[in-house]
Amino acid sequence: QVQLVESGGGLLQAGGSLRLSCAASGRTFSTYTMAWFRQAPGKEREFVATISWSGNNSYCVEPVKGRFTISRDNAKNTVYLQMNSLKPEDTAVYFCAAADTIAFKPVLTTATRYDYWGQGTQVTVSS
Repeated sequence: QVQLVESGGGLLQAGGSLRLSCAASGRTFSTYTMAWFRQAPGKEREFVATISWSGNNSYCVEPVKGRFTISRDNAKNTVYLQMNSLKPEDTAVYFCAAADTIAFKPVLTTATRYDYWGQGTQVTVSS
C-alpha cells in the first residue's frame, strides 16, 4: 500500500518555473514505477511523464519535452516534476501516480495501469 501526497503547485505567469513534489509512504517506494498526470478543466486526465524504479529511465510526452523533467529520490521516497518555461496550456491539476511494477517497458501511459494516486495539486499559468 502506498499513499501519495503532492505539493508545490501554484499560480504563476507564463515562462516561469515550478517544481512539484510527491511524497510517498510505504517501504516499497523504490520498487514502484512513478508518473505524473494532469487534468485541465473539462478535459480527461492525461499522461505527462514517468520514471522507472531506479530513476535511470524516464519518458515525457512531446508537448512537455525539453521543458519538464521527472526525477526521484528513493532515499526520500519522493518523486519530482521540474517544470520550466510554463505555458497557459499547462494549467491543470497535476496528479502523482504509482504502478506496482519494476518493468519500465512498455511505458505505462494509461491511467488505469497505475495503482495508487495522490489528491492532486493545482498549477495555474497566466498569460
